[in-house]
Amino acid sequence: MYKVVSGLLEVFSAIFQGYCLQYFYGNFLEERIRNRYAGLGTVLLYTVLKLGMDLILPSDYGSVRIFVKLVLTLCILVVPVVCCYREAGKIKVFLVAAFLAASEFSFFLAYNVCWLGNDLYSLWAWCLEKGYIASADIFNEVVKATTFGIPVTMHITSIVILFVSLKSIIKSFREKDYAIHQMELLFILIPSMTEVFICALLRIVLVTIENGIPISLYDRYPSLAVMVPFVLLLSFLSILFGVKLFQDMIYWNREKSSRIILEKQISSLQEHMGEMERVYSGIRGMRHDIKNTLSVIMQLAAGKGEGLQVYLEELSRTMDRLEFRFQTGNTVVDTLLNMKYHEITSTVPDLQMDVEGLQFPEKLFIQSYDIGIILGNTLDNAMEACQKLKAKEPEAETFIRISSFQKRELFFLKVENSFDGRVVRRPQNEFPVTDKADRENHGIGMINIKSTAEKYRGTMDFKVKGRVFILSVMMKNEKEEKG
Repeated sequence: MYKVVSGLLEVFSAIFQGYCLQYFYGNFLEERIRNRYAGLGTVLLYTVLKLGMDLILPSDYGSVRIFVKLVLTLCILVVPVVCCYREAGKIKVFLVAAFLAASEFSFFLAYNVCWLGNDLYSLWAWCLEKGYIASADIFNEVVKATTFGIPVTMHITSIVILFVSLKSIIKSFREKDYAIHQMELLFILIPSMTEVFICALLRIVLVTIENGIPISLYDRYPSLAVMVPFVLLLSFLSILFGVKLFQDMIYWNREKSSRIILEKQISSLQEHMGEMERVYSGIRGMRHDIKNTLSVIMQLAAGKGEGLQVYLEELSRTMDRLEFRFQTGNTVVDTLLNMKYHEITSTVPDLQMDVEGLQFPEKLFIQSYDIGIILGNTLDNAMEACQKLKAKEPEAETFIRISSFQKRELFFLKVENSFDGRVVRRPQNEFPVTDKADRENHGIGMINIKSTAEKYRGTMDFKVKGRVFILSVMMKNEKEEKG
């Protein structure tokens, strides 16, 4: 009976471990699954291979067998991640090592529970001696229940600890789409491998054979029952802290990149603001003068040659095309809008760009180049969304609508654009996940928009209504008080 229960426990334990494995892999590689059965395939592959290994190599105290079993366990973890998920080689290496470390960590903490449970036999014997257990039959039943209960408790404890450990790693690892570099992989891999080798060492030395009887090192040195879990806990915490530090490094590097890009954008706009104003004013003046001249020439040339008349009319239409399509009164914004419009219409000619609602207050204390930064990054994102929509659905309607208004000292800017309706968001990410190949620098545009808004004690927000993406920016439009 005990062997049957023990065998069932091994099967259920392997199944639950397989579930934990697919939960762990799936959280990192959900966009890389080969098919919809990848999760089930992971569970089945792991369960079958794990039970097969345990059948061929039962538990033993020999160091060689322990090492062989550790290598085979590593291979068992590699098979599902290779068969069920595509690419992402470096992150897969970390996932395999981290799961193995968490699995070994959970086993030894559960082993401690099992070892402490052995003291129950002494307790029941003492209770029988003192008369707290009425008869030997009841004592035997209690001993049997304890014999069955200890391994059950050990397996349940191991599974719970494993699941909680994996969940804590998943929660700490926020940037799951980040392309890990070789040195970064080593940085986050070393704590996991350290945990694995500590546990392998414990498996070798924890139980020894004397006169054919297995003796636990805990029996000789009871203090190890406290020290071993403490060392294992510290080792596992090093995995979590290593991951957290790695994630912070990604965040700091992205912040640094966004600041560099933002500074370049600001510097570029500042350098060209005067030139843009001069060119803008010059074009308006030149167009006005030439239009008047053409009007006079056309009147003088009337009836004196049809060819000349046609040529002058075509020249007049050419001058009309020099007119800026968008005129808000803000030089930087007008130049930016016209430049972006001509850029997008080369790939999406039927794009509807509406800026009728874009109005600026008479007293605008927000720097023009800061508005340019916000609009430039927003328009880049909106244009990319429209291009992507048009590529998927050539008949789809594409539009960008920009509006603004002032309420008391607050200035509000809203940009709406059509898109394909697909937004991937994760709880740990502030902005939607990009589908660009360069995922390391995703969201920098939005980071710069938010940073610029915060410069004026404002903020940025976005929402989705069906297939319309709406980005809103709020800033305080008030004169800066100089101390």
